[in-house]
Amino acid sequence: MTLTPDPATASSHPAAPADSPRLTNPELVQRLEGGLIIALSIVALLALAPDRWWVPLAAFLLFDLSQLGYLRSPRVGAAAYNAVHTYVWPAILAGIAIIAWSPAPTVGLWSMLAAVSWAFHVAVDRTLGYGLKRPDAFTHTHLGHIGTNRDH
Repeated sequence: MTLTPDPATASSHPAAPADSPRLTNPELVQRLEGGLIIALSIVALLALAPDRWWVPLAAFLLFDLSQLGYLRSPRVGAAAYNAVHTYVWPAILAGIAIIAWSPAPTVGLWSMLAAVSWAFHVAVDRTLGYGLKRPDAFTHTHLGHIGTNRDH
């Protein structure tokens, strides 16, 4: 079954010119979003604990251990990578940090630093164009193919 546009509505929504500044490119939107979250992560880090600026850098590669799932199979690797490379878990961890802050300030601070570090990592990946993985190959993401062979 092929869906064709309704001729009556096709002309009511003219295509935007090629030089239109509209943000209809999902890769661009996610890169901008990632850049904003990088900036917010740095601001949060400097507001929380400026003497611990090194924490996101020290933890940066820790989140990429999720790629070890690819040793099992592309499907397991994609599931592990996608489970870690989402903003959901850093947001939940930040919520836990806020709740823990009053009764246990040290636990709250380190939980928040972990959440900021995690969000920073995901944001850097998104800014560089690494998307969530498809189950067939590491280089196949929701944003398209990555790497040197992008002709897929």
